[in-house]
Amino acid sequence: MQERLITSLRQPEDLAAEMLRPTRLAEYIGQGRVKESLSVFIRAALSRGEALDHVLLFGPPGLGKTTLAGIVASELGVNMRATAGPAIERPGDLAALLTSLEERDVLFIDEIHRLSRTAEEVLYAAMEDGCLDIMIGKGPSARSIRLSLSPFTLIGATTRAGMLSSPLRDRFGINCRLEFYPPEEIVLIIRRTARILQLKLTEEGAQEIAGRARGTPRVANRLLKRIRDYALDWQRDEVDRDTASEALDRLDVDRRGFDYLDQKVLRAIIEKFEGGPVGLETLAAVAGEEAGTLEEVVEPFLLQQGFIMRTPRGRVATAEAYRYFGRVMPAREEAPQERGLFDEDGIV
Repeated sequence: MQERLITSLRQPEDLAAEMLRPTRLAEYIGQGRVKESLSVFIRAALSRGEALDHVLLFGPPGLGKTTLAGIVASELGVNMRATAGPAIERPGDLAALLTSLEERDVLFIDEIHRLSRTAEEVLYAAMEDGCLDIMIGKGPSARSIRLSLSPFTLIGATTRAGMLSSPLRDRFGINCRLEFYPPEEIVLIIRRTARILQLKLTEEGAQEIAGRARGTPRVANRLLKRIRDYALDWQRDEVDRDTASEALDRLDVDRRGFDYLDQKVLRAIIEKFEGGPVGLETLAAVAGEEAGTLEEVVEPFLLQQGFIMRTPRGRVATAEAYRYFGRVMPAREEAPQERGLFDEDGIV
């Protein structure tokens, strides 16, 4: 499977981009409502001398959830311990993390929806009561002891908030949804990154990149670094619109920000399934990609751009998708299932 340059999932090269992350809320571009809310809650926590309430950050990948977690810790003036849900295999792993936290520290758990059920149950008491219940021994002689924890802030990040159990979701006092960025904010992010990389970038060049970055800062920064490589190879002193456009065309990222996989999915719905509806698993099999990847990475942007619709029976291509390929959308009568009268199996 060809590696996608514009995937919003974290890639190895992104791990070396820590210098691009802002460290204060004032430096963070976009997500105005989230920033405003967090700013109020952080100031209130500092004025009371208490730990910030637990925070849940959710939204498509690549929008800055990890960056925001680091900013919250920086604004609070505390340390942050970071891990991921799949890395916490046993309750003991989580207990070790929690007991190592100092007062008001931040524990950041990425992909928190993938936390094991047993580890999640340990987290309930830690979040709500600030304590840890541990079983010592086995059999009839086993006994439970309760350890008090230092006040801490849990920041959970997820791309699939619907997969969180209700008991866990309800224990987060602050819920923040991150949205795709408009092009004008992506331009500001690209210009900031270009300054850090000491790259000469024209305003037109930044706009060209922003138009193809899928509203995602991670994608925008990755594209900018690849364009920098082309500019160096072509011995060009600055990245203008022509340089950016030529490089992006060679990277197979079109003017709507679509790559081969986006086009493959749209073509499959239009050509193989007559515009849909088609189920996710079937579409994934045709595209040769995992259903989870289509649902988390490909679909959100296509939905936002109005190229597909989700119906109870499956995915349907819109008139915009037909226009994208220069085709006329055939007239068809809306099925009862698409009006929401049936579920995906056709049962009322």
